Amino acid sequence: MRAVLDIVLIVLDLYVWLLIASAILSWLIAFNVVNTRNQFVSAVAEFLYRITEPALAPVRSVMPNLGGLDISPIIVILIILFIQRVITYYIYPSVF
Repeated sequence: MRAVLDIVLIVLDLYVWLLIASAILSWLIAFNVVNTRNQFVSAVAEFLYRITEPALAPVRSVMPNLGGLDISPIIVILIILFIQRVITYYIYPSVF
């Protein structure tokens, strides 16, 4: 059972990195640092959007409009960190 919890923690860590990469890529696209006409950039952006949007969309629908500022990745990362702490401190020690 601990192996399953370890895999869950690794997947959550990986998802945090994907959220960070998605946010950075969206900034690079917004400031025209990278061009979405490039096929590789477009494929990476589409992949990151499809992976992160299911977690970000519910948070965006609850949050008020903050203008051009999107803090939903930060909120999702904080939620993931909270879940990791709960697993590490409360669930993991009680599993044999």
